[in-house]
Amino acid sequence: MAAMAALQSSMATLSLSSSNSFFGQRLSLPSLSFPQVKSPEKPCLIVVKIKRWERKECKENSLPVLHKMHVKVGDTIQVIAGDDKGKIGEITKIFRHNSTVVVKEINLKTKHVKSREEGEPGQIIKIEAPIHSSNVMLYSKEKNIASRVGHKVLDDGKKVRYLIKTGEIIDNAEGWKKVKEESKKTEVAATTTS
Repeated sequence: MAAMAALQSSMATLSLSSSNSFFGQRLSLPSLSFPQVKSPEKPCLIVVKIKRWERKECKENSLPVLHKMHVKVGDTIQVIAGDDKGKIGEITKIFRHNSTVVVKEINLKTKHVKSREEGEPGQIIKIEAPIHSSNVMLYSKEKNIASRVGHKVLDDGKKVRYLIKTGEIIDNAEGWKKVKEESKKTEVAATTTS
């Protein structure tokens, strides 16, 4: 009983309503000005189907960094590294955010596809997987030789790519017309099957 009385008297001596107390009140720090720190990495707002472990490098405006590549769609190339080393093919698609290319009938991977409808069976298909652009080299069909690419300006002021070993000009109007016609044919075929 004596201990309880002593405790009550000590609590009474404390002034809980005084301004020196911090119970139930916010702690007020002296006014310090903290500099605004901008994060060096901004989150990328563009969503692209990439692997879980891949992260796309972004610019300050949240757009992905697109790398310059020495090959274009429609170029004939030779694979210089990997399982398909020495094979020759044509580029069908490029991915500039990770510098990879898809080559027709090269780097085939097996994909197991489930059935979509009830009566339809599942199937095993072969797909063309991307290859890094550093593992391919431009190829000359005429001279049967792989070469690095160079850039030069023609007399009419047109900038073109050429093969360094052979001097053969890669960029020409006929090649681009052929690529555009093939892409139109595939688009028409895709719309008729849908």
